Amino acid sequence: MFKKIMKGGGKKPSKSDPNDTPLYGNGTPGNRNAAPANVGVTKVGTGASGLTLGGPPPSGAMEPLPSFRDVPATERQNLFLRKLQVCCYVLDFSDNLKSVREKEIKRQALMELVDFIQSGSGKITENCQEEMIRMISVNIFRCLPPASHENTGQEVNDPEEEEPCLEPAWPHLQLVYELLLRYVVSSDTDTKVAKRYIDHSFVLKLLDLFDSEDHREREYLKTILHRIYGKFMVHRPFIRKAINNIFYRFIYETERHSGVGELLEILGSIINGFALPMKEEHKLFLVRALIPLHKPKPVAIYHQQLSYCITQFVEKDFKLADTVIRGLLKYWPLTNCQKEVLFLGELEEVLEATQGAEFQRCMVPLFRQIGRCLNSPHIQARKDAMFVPMEAELLVPALMRHHAS
Repeated sequence: MFKKIMKGGGKKPSKSDPNDTPLYGNGTPGNRNAAPANVGVTKVGTGASGLTLGGPPPSGAMEPLPSFRDVPATERQNLFLRKLQVCCYVLDFSDNLKSVREKEIKRQALMELVDFIQSGSGKITENCQEEMIRMISVNIFRCLPPASHENTGQEVNDPEEEEPCLEPAWPHLQLVYELLLRYVVSSDTDTKVAKRYIDHSFVLKLLDLFDSEDHREREYLKTILHRIYGKFMVHRPFIRKAINNIFYRFIYETERHSGVGELLEILGSIINGFALPMKEEHKLFLVRALIPLHKPKPVAIYHQQLSYCITQFVEKDFKLADTVIRGLLKYWPLTNCQKEVLFLGELEEVLEATQGAEFQRCMVPLFRQIGRCLNSPHIQARKDAMFVPMEAELLVPALMRHHAS
């Protein structure tokens, strides 16, 4: 199921030490419309090597550069920096007829940078790595456009019914994301060096971008963050804590976030790799974040990914079944029949991984709820409710053995 999800398919606290707060502690999320800290997008600054960072190019500043194969190997690092300079200029995509020549020059430069990293032609210097992350930051870390209901005073609509806002600069952004992905997965990338630039601040800003309405961007972010989690072990507790904080704000404040499903897909893989016995902090994450994710109205959008994560916990530790089932009953929908069908499907999967002793603890409130579902006005809910007792019947032998012992 998880492979199928992965194929189908945050906010801004200051940089801090992951040991300062509990692993799944509360955080202070930022604003969707707040500009990322220390990243110039419209202002012009300079990097450590004097590269211009951000802003439109001055007249005549962008000229085509030779390809890497046309210069001696000794000159390629310098050419790499020059191409980064070209890519640091941020161009206006609101008008397709504006800066056409400059857009093509930048696109070609980005493509050659991607090819250079992917080909493994040679390790780039630490200075080049630093400037590359600066260039990537200038391009991707930006203020996301407000959601369709923001700044209009209109009532919030169902997110499933809204038209997503696609990023007009995607022809360039896609290449920038591809460059970052190739850098992270490259066998030539030394994590001891790279972690100086792909640090906690960088990771937090990546997580902020999961709120992008453009599904293409969220897919890249999902893949990149998953790879960072796998390669940079030092960042793992920090990433889990930061994702948890995003969920807190979504559940208890906004109920609006475009990337909950993608974040849950990453967590599905993470949970699958949890060592046994499971740490107490992971169990707290289940209770404080994952189970309450059943509460928000748009749960249908990410329910498949959420159900996978929940089931993974029970399969890892069957003793959590009682906690999970009681959590589902706590957030059981009272009037939303379509949501009730989702809960019944998830309950059936959880029961498959449940053992007799845990089932016994929660079977009375469980069957009371099933009885109510059998009287539901929704035909599918009534049908699905009939399968839960059948699944529970398989647990009767286990219950009998439990009593006999």
